[in-house]
Amino acid sequence: MMEIPTSAPTRICLVRHGETEWNAERRIQGQIDIGLNETGCRQAVAAGRWLKGAALVALYSSDLKRAWTTAQAIGAEIGLAPTAVPEMRERRYGVFEGLTYDEAKAHHPAGYAAFEGRNADYDFENGESLKAMFARVTGKLQEIASAHPGRNVAVVLHGGVLDVINRFVRGNPLEMPRDFLIPNAGINWISVLNGVWQLETWGETDHLEPGALDELPS
Repeated sequence: MMEIPTSAPTRICLVRHGETEWNAERRIQGQIDIGLNETGCRQAVAAGRWLKGAALVALYSSDLKRAWTTAQAIGAEIGLAPTAVPEMRERRYGVFEGLTYDEAKAHHPAGYAAFEGRNADYDFENGESLKAMFARVTGKLQEIASAHPGRNVAVVLHGGVLDVINRFVRGNPLEMPRDFLIPNAGINWISVLNGVWQLETWGETDHLEPGALDELPS
């Protein structure tokens, strides 16, 4: 059966989780389950209040604690219970997890050079390559969009996940240096209509106190 084109785009609000102590320390979290700090908890509530008028019909979230707690706070403000989507977890950084960026560079210089150079095949010794993560994340993103044609939904996720989604939506290569911000609890809107993706707004922080962190390397 042929899919009937819709005239209204599906809009997806992507929210990075609130701040954690490891964000403040520039420590690589990956899939280690770190919770929000006090600033992060305030940011999560602020994001929820900002989204009250966004006509959201569904709320999804990575099941890692820092994202899930952010999603619960947003959900409490907008009247939606989050649905867990493990596919939106942060990248698995293998031997880098738990290290600061400086420590990772010192302990694993060759690997760090591959990471910093955005080698899409590098997997941190049993971690996850950019290519593998891209397939995981974009597959789920398209599934979520297909489930809510013409409606507005929100997804709470991680910096590395936002990094690959931005490239997917804009059609840019994974190897391209980052030219956009990914602040904690920043709000980003993308949309899709008849298979064509667009970036609407990115890195909104008007709802937050000054100083939202973007500790990620470019």
